[in-house]
Amino acid sequence: MSRPRILIVGAGFAGYRTARTLSRLTRGRAHITLLNPTDYFLYLPLLPQVAAGILEPRRVTVSLSDSLPDVRLVLGEAERIDLDDGTLRYTGPEGEEGSLSYDRLVLAAGSVNKLLPIPGVAEHAHGFRGLPEALYLRDHVTRQVELAASADDPEACAARCTFVVVGAGYTGTEVAAHGQMFTDAQVRKHPLRQGMRPRWMLLDVAPRVLPEMDEKLSATADRVLRQRGVDVRMGTSVKEATHDGVVLTDGEFVQTRTLVWCVGVRPDPLVESLGLPMEKGRLLVDPHLQVPGRPELFACGDVAAVPDLENPGSYTPMTAQHAWRHGKVAAENVAASLGLGGSRKPYRHRDLGFVVDLGGAKAAANPLGVTLSGVPAGAVTRGYHLAAMPGNRVRVAADWLLDAVLPRQAVQLGLVRSWSVPLDTSSPEVARVAGGPGRRADARSGPGAALAADTDGSPDEPAKGQPGSGTTQVRPGSGAAQPRTEPETAKGRPLAGPPGSGHGQLRSESETAKGRPAAAAAETADGPARNRSGGEPTEKQPGGEPSGTQPGGEPARNQPGGEPAKNQPGGEPAKNQPVPAPPPGPPSPAHPAPGPVKRTDVPDDDSAKGDS
Repeated sequence: MSRPRILIVGAGFAGYRTARTLSRLTRGRAHITLLNPTDYFLYLPLLPQVAAGILEPRRVTVSLSDSLPDVRLVLGEAERIDLDDGTLRYTGPEGEEGSLSYDRLVLAAGSVNKLLPIPGVAEHAHGFRGLPEALYLRDHVTRQVELAASADDPEACAARCTFVVVGAGYTGTEVAAHGQMFTDAQVRKHPLRQGMRPRWMLLDVAPRVLPEMDEKLSATADRVLRQRGVDVRMGTSVKEATHDGVVLTDGEFVQTRTLVWCVGVRPDPLVESLGLPMEKGRLLVDPHLQVPGRPELFACGDVAAVPDLENPGSYTPMTAQHAWRHGKVAAENVAASLGLGGSRKPYRHRDLGFVVDLGGAKAAANPLGVTLSGVPAGAVTRGYHLAAMPGNRVRVAADWLLDAVLPRQAVQLGLVRSWSVPLDTSSPEVARVAGGPGRRADARSGPGAALAADTDGSPDEPAKGQPGSGTTQVRPGSGAAQPRTEPETAKGRPLAGPPGSGHGQLRSESETAKGRPAAAAAETADGPARNRSGGEPTEKQPGGEPSGTQPGGEPARNQPGGEPAKNQPGGEPAKNQPVPAPPPGPPSPAHPAPGPVKRTDVPDDDSAKGDS
């Protein structure tokens, strides 16, 4: 008798736990296959510490092959699922196509960045859902501080040292808290010429920070952020993003080069193609995590709308804590359906509390309902993460110890380009690569190409890909490029000409994998081509400095996991909308002028200027 075939899509919190539990339950009596774009499980709650230079990237990843020895790993992204035939088509990391058959299918594809219909956000913002985005943000922030230190224009210095984070949930709060500490440490060693300090802004339309948490913990986080110097604006969000900065909903214009989008997440669009009953983008399942009418199909994690038996009429939220528990129950029920385990079990949960790391020794936590703050909360938070991680505990603890006794290293590695981590992507765990599937292999790349967007633009040049630019913007790597000579390659010089200025925009790897059509390449009679977020940024574009995942995409909500959008208007990203110029006039008098805060510990004279 042949062994049954179990196929798991996604290796986030839900998919990884499903594979690990099934491997233990079946004991070799079933073929278990795990399909995932990367070869690692990503522990998302510690991603802000990667962006802040506390942890090295590999510390928050766990090898799938090493930790799941009895599971076959297939690298790729699901493209199409034939439920009647019991097959799944996928695209591999090098563009190759393949097919997998199954007797039981577990969908745990996770989530992606949630976009809102706000002009310019898809083009100028970057998310925080995967390892490439964290690496990009670390490089980008470091670069902005270094460029600000050498800038003679106070206005340019202010814009480069202003960092805007949208979304005051778990992810956004931690990014702002760690970011302020990271940049302050940089300017302490190398003060800015104008004697200023970096300024981080945290925006949300919610009435308070961390609206999902207890009010006491929310107040603790708000107090720590403000004491650290973070400009917290509740009841305020972004109305429009431009290449010069952002327009807030209160009418104020903030000059910035950095816009971090932490509004929330949405389920992976893969499940929408199945044509099955949905609930706000999630696949409806019964309490046993099985799709009604489809005994071979299970779903868990962010793509599944799981009935909350503790709160009848509602569904479990999209958090990593729930996804991790979903995986265990899904594995037990899959094994039971094949006669390889016990009886089926419904999913029930008990709230264990939340933890939010605010950097240093500060945190906010309520384990088992006990409210903590300060050093005790910091100890509980780090202890919780060490206990929850499926690997690398010693390495993570060692990095924490070294960070406590040694100064942080702030260097640009230049590994991830801006166009490699667009906000509007179905695969935030995979960085886009020039010459990858669906791209020309001769695209501009190599040392020096990353800095072109920082230095080549001019104030009078419209953003590429925007109406009025005169040419059609295509993603780097999507068109023909001039050949690189051997001396240029050796010296790392960028090629002449605009990056990716080929004749048409081809389908990206993630779009091909998900079976989505590619965007039009050139302007047509109906209007300009859709301005994609993967386009090469201009000099003054927020987030435009090139260079700075979670497999399965379980959200980064630090309990752990990521927050769904709270109190934000829903909708899809705006398309084909021109970006008007920023409104003239001085900033709103209700708030301080945008830009870094004036330092009081550095004299504003020539001696201070010489320090940088």
